[in-house]
Order: sequence, then structure tokens, then C-alpha cells
Amino acid sequence: MVNQWGIQKFRTALLFITMLAVLAGCSSGNASNESDSASASGQDKVKKIIVGTGTQFPNVCFIDENGKLTGYDVELIREIDKRLPEYEFEFSTMEFKNLLLSLETKKIDLIAHQMEVNEERQAKFLFNDEAYNIFPNKIVVSEKNQDVKSIEDLKGKKLIVGATSNAAVLAEKWNAANGNAIDIVYSGAGEDSNTQIKTGRVDATISTQFAIDYQNKVVDAQLKTVGEALSNSKVYFILNKDEEELKTKIDEALKSIKEDGTLSKLSTEWLGADYTVEE
Repeated sequence: MVNQWGIQKFRTALLFITMLAVLAGCSSGNASNESDSASASGQDKVKKIIVGTGTQFPNVCFIDENGKLTGYDVELIREIDKRLPEYEFEFSTMEFKNLLLSLETKKIDLIAHQMEVNEERQAKFLFNDEAYNIFPNKIVVSEKNQDVKSIEDLKGKKLIVGATSNAAVLAEKWNAANGNAIDIVYSGAGEDSNTQIKTGRVDATISTQFAIDYQNKVVDAQLKTVGEALSNSKVYFILNKDEEELKTKIDEALKSIKEDGTLSKLSTEWLGADYTVEE
């Protein structure tokens, strides 16, 4: 009887241990599944943001000699991406004239292309609050041109600007107040404003000093800026009206990028000076 009782106790203990092992295995399996589920859930929380930009704006958004998209606005977005782990920013490049339509039709979520505020844009879209650049627009002419010293001197002459650009808005506004005295020409796809000025087909354009410095250095554009700045507007990112949360996050990131000096460094590196503060 003792031996049988001992055997029975041994079998009971063995069965108990086996049950514990099974339970432990199930528990471990559940923990693993929960971990995988949590991981998948974490991945789901990362929201992809499609950023519309261009490839033809020197120093700002362009393709370098290695075929890489880079420039001030591009590298700033990459810095914001580092600081907002809940988002993944991906670039979509296109002609400037297509950016606003692509945003309106939600093919992209954000525009990074030195965009200024104007009434038409503000009616349709959302601008972030934290400016990341001060954009001085000036009249640009050939270095050989001694006649044009301001926008007033362009009366009866041709001024070329990009369609839908803020330069176009500035030119149209001035023209409306001055009897349409300037012949405004809108550049199309593949047209080089620099060449048209250099060859005398048009007389001037509107751009910034940092862009002209780059063009003179890289392609010997032989251009110069003249007169006072037509505008000294602040530059922002543009989003759709329903992207308030994204706007808030971008502003938070921009504040930290400004405070630690990163924004000034990016401006100096790409634009040749610190254009992030008002003079």
C-alpha cells in the first residue's frame, strides 16, 4: 500500500508540474502575442506625411550633383522628422505650379517651398504659426543692365515670374495699382528665366539675393538684385485646414530647432546668411 501510495503521489506531482508547464507556455505565448500586438499598434501610430516640394529652387529645394534632393527647406523637414517620431515625412517632388492643387486635392499633406501668406492661399489653406525664414523679394536684372534700378523702371518692360508664385502675386498687385504698366510674362515648364534675362528676351524677374548668388556661382547667370525689397515676408509651411494637430506638432518642433540654434545653422549653410530673424 505504501509503495502504491508513493507512486500515486509521484504521478499527481508529475501531472501538476506538467500543468504548470502548459500554463506557463500559454502565458508566455499570450505575452508574446500581446507584445507583437503592441508593437504593431505602435507602428500604426506612425503617420506618414507626404511633403510637396520642388527641384528647381537653388539652395532651397534642388537636386545636387549626386542626384540627391536637398536644400534648406528639404533639410529642415528632415530635421523636423527626427524630432517627431509619431510622423514619417516623405517627399513628393513636382513643378511649383502644381503644389497648391496637389495640396487641395490631398495628394500631398504639406508644402515646403518658401511659401508666403497671401489672401487667396489663406482662404483655402492652413499656415503654421512659427515662421522659418524671412524672404526678401527684389527685382533681378542682368549685371549689364544700368537702366532698371527699381520696379518703377520696369514700366513698359517685360517681367518674368512663375505662375502661382508669390512673385507673381507681388507683380500683379503692383501692376493693378499702376495701370498695368509692366508686361508680366509667366514662365512655363522647362523655361529658364535666367537665360531669358541674359539673352534680352525679358528684362527682369523677382527673386532673392541668396538664390541669385547661387545662380551666379553655379551657372554664371550674371544677374544682380536692384532696389528696395518688394516684400520682406515671413515664410511658412502650408497644410490643409483639417491638419491642426500636425500644424501644432510642427510648430513645437520648429521652436526647439530655433532655440538650439539648428535653424540658424541651416540658413547659414544653405542660404549664405541667417535669414531666420528680422533685421
